[in-house]
Amino acid sequence: MNVRIRTILLALFVMLPFADAWADDYQETINIFKNAGASGTFFGSAYGYAVFPTIGKAGIGVGGAHGKGRVYVGGKHVGDSSMTQVTVGFQLGGQAFSQIIFFQDKRAFDEFTGGNFEFSADANAVAITAGVSASASTAGSSAGASGGKHDATTVGSYNKGMATFTVAKGGLMYEASVGGQKFSYTPK
Repeated sequence: MNVRIRTILLALFVMLPFADAWADDYQETINIFKNAGASGTFFGSAYGYAVFPTIGKAGIGVGGAHGKGRVYVGGKHVGDSSMTQVTVGFQLGGQAFSQIIFFQDKRAFDEFTGGNFEFSADANAVAITAGVSASASTAGSSAGASGGKHDATTVGSYNKGMATFTVAKGGLMYEASVGGQKFSYTPK
């Protein structure tokens, strides 16, 4: 592949906002998910959740994604998390998305926060905004979606105690790849 294209995509990957998000970014992201159909109903019944305001993703054959988030129980910030993903397959471009993972019960929360948790490559997420061509490889159920970031509707359910939703923020990525997401957790 052309060295110039690789350089541009590498720069895009590095420039995607991987730094800690401001507190307002967390609340804004939570509000987007609260107003997004079924994902909003999970806040009242979930034991807890992890919010990642911005996950940046890029790839040329081999790709990667990274983002930082916060973990909440009963609406209270209890720790921080980071997500890293490596993918292999046909992929070209970069994108950014927000992600939330709901924990159905304490067992699911303990599994996520117990160390380095990893979602398998074959798991998937519900993409909330229309026009999202590829979703993050995370646990959750697959379902249809419509609307935009502020008027999205969707359906979803728990899979092995976790439900995952994503909202596209921007970018363009062509992808037919396999990869899992790995999460770390640090208590507050």
